[in-house]
Amino acid sequence: MNLPNIIRPEHSFIGVSAQTKWRALQTIADKAAKAFSVDGHTILKALEVREKLGSTGIGNGIAIPHAAIDGMTSPRGLLIRFAQPLEFEAIDDIPTDIAFVLLFGENNRGEYLNVLSAIARRLQSDGVLAAMRKARTVDEFYSDFIADSRV
Repeated sequence: MNLPNIIRPEHSFIGVSAQTKWRALQTIADKAAKAFSVDGHTILKALEVREKLGSTGIGNGIAIPHAAIDGMTSPRGLLIRFAQPLEFEAIDDIPTDIAFVLLFGENNRGEYLNVLSAIARRLQSDGVLAAMRKARTVDEFYSDFIADSRV
């Protein structure tokens, strides 16, 4: 799985302000709309529908909001670090500070599961998350996630 083709450096953000999970989803939808030239309202509605099925907060301060979006031909993602951790109804009740956003077309459901697996594998190393949380620039933040090895 080639994550740099799905989550690109220009689709990474740090210091994103949001007071609630629902405001975070609005901000995510706005950023995704600009990044992927898809209607922001369509993205927001899909993310909200998915989130109502159960929180995408997977624990350890991480959320992976994801949804199928009409018109998308391949999985695309955003990498976001919030300015302040926020309540995302995660399974461990730890506030979320990092979100991996994944949007995909209806015909890409199988591929999106592979992307989720690739993201999960990257996050299994404590070093990855620690580096991402300490990153001072967007470039560092992105590189810490994408890099193949940790010291």
